Amino acid sequence: MEKINTIVFDLGGVLIDLNVPRCVANFKRLMGEENVRNVLGIDDEGEGVVAVSAATLQLMHDYEYGNISTDTFIATLLEYCYPGTTAEQVREAWMSMLDNLPQAKLDYIASLRKAGYRTILLSNSNQMHWDPIFEQFHLDRYFDCIFASHLLHMGKPSQQVFEHVEREAQIDSAHTIYVDDLEKNRAAGERFLGWRTCGSVDELKKELSK
Repeated sequence: MEKINTIVFDLGGVLIDLNVPRCVANFKRLMGEENVRNVLGIDDEGEGVVAVSAATLQLMHDYEYGNISTDTFIATLLEYCYPGTTAEQVREAWMSMLDNLPQAKLDYIASLRKAGYRTILLSNSNQMHWDPIFEQFHLDRYFDCIFASHLLHMGKPSQQVFEHVEREAQIDSAHTIYVDDLEKNRAAGERFLGWRTCGSVDELKKELSK
């Protein structure tokens, strides 16, 4: 087995704790359960649902890939909200998905870099979530390279984004491990680049201790 020298991290669900049920509950108060399912395309557990229109899929895709602005995204969601709902209420509901980024995880990443590992961030994100996280936690201090879907205009689990990251970060895939909480993204990293994968920071620690 090749020795690992590069670690690629997902952000949400791996480093940032997410509270999707809270976000869903907040949007139910603004637009009702049916619209939460049909417009946002998520259920109480944050899982995608079948009853999502093509237009909804395009809206979420466009925002995550940086093809529309935050103002446009909020304005579109407002069309499905109860009368009197404000843009600020929509923003607050969307932001309520984010919970906490434990300092212990950032300290661990810092220790990995000190030990000689390259650390890379690869996140499917959006501007509304990304900007405050980046500014509050100074992510550029912890990663050698940072890739976010809304800045790249592409995202996981596409082959295109994995090959872009490998090329731009000059990754040797044989010596890389990828940490992502979603199985479909891990499967893509394995299939397209042959990366070793794991689903959490705790699993990563076990892998590196072998």
